[in-house]
Amino acid sequence: MKPWKMVVYPLMVTLLVGGVYLFVVFKHRSDPGVASRAAEQAVNPDDLAEVRQLMPTEFKDVEKLAGTSVWIKNGNVMPYFAVTGARIDFARSVGVIPPVARLDVKKVIKAAVPAGVDDGMSHGTRQAFAVFALPGSAEFYATAIGAIDGAEEQYFTDLLFFYDDPHTIYSDWPKETWAAIDAHQAKPGMNELQMRLALGQKLKAGVGSEGNRTITYDAGGRQWTVTFADGRATAVR
Repeated sequence: MKPWKMVVYPLMVTLLVGGVYLFVVFKHRSDPGVASRAAEQAVNPDDLAEVRQLMPTEFKDVEKLAGTSVWIKNGNVMPYFAVTGARIDFARSVGVIPPVARLDVKKVIKAAVPAGVDDGMSHGTRQAFAVFALPGSAEFYATAIGAIDGAEEQYFTDLLFFYDDPHTIYSDWPKETWAAIDAHQAKPGMNELQMRLALGQKLKAGVGSEGNRTITYDAGGRQWTVTFADGRATAVR
């Protein structure tokens, strides 16, 4: 190969590659917001909401709930019992606590649970219970929040409760949506999180991914079947 060809050919290849690179860079810079806008569209605002967690590992951690208010995250699943004096009356199951109900926690206690009582979690040797009052009621009730089995302790308050008013946590939701949630009603246009806060966590999900499937909810004995598409409820029955 002649000497000039040995110089020109590599130079032509370099210029060609460089030209393609510059073209790509120019296109990217001419609309730099494309990638960022796509990323923004992929973020669900609900995922950015600040939902506090306590991550309790010992009984003294959940004892700190005394004197505070919590709101039910795990609605229509948690059984609760009447409290007589300082004793939980396991023979008087009141029902299950509805979604987003506010509990004014008076104290947290330990109690052994009779073998025939199903309160939704392992009995262990003892369980931890939140003793609470409902707004406007002078009655006290108790619901299980953890299990103690010898030296082993497990607490589920992060799964069961919001530690802040969810109306504040999700303050960007429309008033109409919150009105439906507070009334425990399913409405078209709601997403799955909103529907769980309205109808509870006792549900059976059909085939599909979140936001694109049909779910049947048992809302305190009332059945709702909701079909979701593209993240929103499209059919409610």
